[in-house]
Amino acid sequence: MSILGGLKPEKVFEYFEKICSIPHGSGETTLISEYIADFAIKHGLEYIQDASNNVIIYKQGQNGGENSETVILQGHMDMVCEKTPDSDIDFHNDGLSLVLEDGVISAKGTTLGGDDGIAVAYMLAILDSYDIKHPPLECVFTVDEEIGMLGASALDMSNLKGRKLLNIDSEDEGYLLVSCAGGATVTLHFPFIRRGAQGKCYKINVSGLLGGHSGIEIDKGRANADILLSKVLKDLLFIDDSLRVISVKGGLKDNAIPVQAEAEIISNNPDALFESIKDLEAEIVSEYKETDPGIKITIEEWERKDYSIYPLDEMNNLSILMALSSMPYGIKKMSSDIEGLVQTSLNLGIMYTTENEIVLSFSVRSSVAAEKKEMIEELELLSKSAGGYMEVSGDYPAWEYRKDSPLRDLMTETFEEMFGKKMIVQAIHAGVECGLFADALEGLDAVSFGPDMLDIHTPKERMYVDSVSRTWDYLINVLSKL
Repeated sequence: MSILGGLKPEKVFEYFEKICSIPHGSGETTLISEYIADFAIKHGLEYIQDASNNVIIYKQGQNGGENSETVILQGHMDMVCEKTPDSDIDFHNDGLSLVLEDGVISAKGTTLGGDDGIAVAYMLAILDSYDIKHPPLECVFTVDEEIGMLGASALDMSNLKGRKLLNIDSEDEGYLLVSCAGGATVTLHFPFIRRGAQGKCYKINVSGLLGGHSGIEIDKGRANADILLSKVLKDLLFIDDSLRVISVKGGLKDNAIPVQAEAEIISNNPDALFESIKDLEAEIVSEYKETDPGIKITIEEWERKDYSIYPLDEMNNLSILMALSSMPYGIKKMSSDIEGLVQTSLNLGIMYTTENEIVLSFSVRSSVAAEKKEMIEELELLSKSAGGYMEVSGDYPAWEYRKDSPLRDLMTETFEEMFGKKMIVQAIHAGVECGLFADALEGLDAVSFGPDMLDIHTPKERMYVDSVSRTWDYLINVLSKL
């Protein structure tokens, strides 16, 4: 039974509901890619499907737009898969359970994948329509945007002729994105050896933080659980030199500010630890009382089940804790060109321990390539200071602001004509795929926009029917002018 049947524009919601029925989490895009390729075959449209599962579908101009310049429409087909604790969904095999209430679309107990399923639905609806005036189109469906823009990075862009790009991957109607930071995922490895030690086992927990997106919310000054835990362990080591780490862990994604972290340790001076934790908690709570009022730092005795896993060797313990507590975090520089825009930042998003390594994963962002390089080099030096090494992946370029952009001018003029108010033109510190396209396609004029969505990447994600409809009308109007 259709949940979205009868909503207008009908084809957009029909395709969105179909997309939601197909598992399409990041890293598992074969089924959705095959669906899009099959769509092209059934509609007699030329297409390319590459080894990464990216798909490009070509369509000739229609209804007077046949001789216009080619336009690229682009969005990603993968979604972030998050669910509530009581949800029994199997993201590998199950579709989403859509909910429609008071003009708002959500999914029961899970993320909705409106980011960026709505772009896929818009493009399929346009490709399936022959009464719309539009120029020749190259519809680009990329994969794995949410885990490092891997699809766009692997895409052979020599298959694209267009030099105007409409990216439909923004979540605020009335906002036009025209620039973004470049970034990279930096992973630090700290090898160690384990050695037996005397003492009881304890678990230290940092919790109650607000977290947020490491690009969009990095300017809020919020605490990072991994960073706090590292500094707590360093301070405790000065008070109790018998403290030895068994493991540390915190955070799930490098592009999210961790809200919880924990360490398993051995100590033979528990009185000093318990008393010091209270003082450290008071200091940290005071420091972050405005941004993270719910911070808690606790310690409890812990019964270790596997006594064959020893703590870190004393020298590894010292050098690694000193390196961890020295890790940079947050804003490094604000833009001097755009007021209020973060220029360079980094976020420690994931920390975990294996049998013989502590591993840290950072998201490094900057709109200035030299500053991004400088941050990566600083992290490499810190890793080497404790006998570690670094890996860099998912490196993507900044999308630089174009002072002369006919596409931006057309988009803003059309929006004001249709809705009687000015469109807000903005740059963001988060990354979008436009940077990769602009880097590969010389002279590209690109923008990013989309309908209203809230709480993306969380089970509270929701999308507004009226906004989807207005954005569709806006997109079709823009295409008719192009």
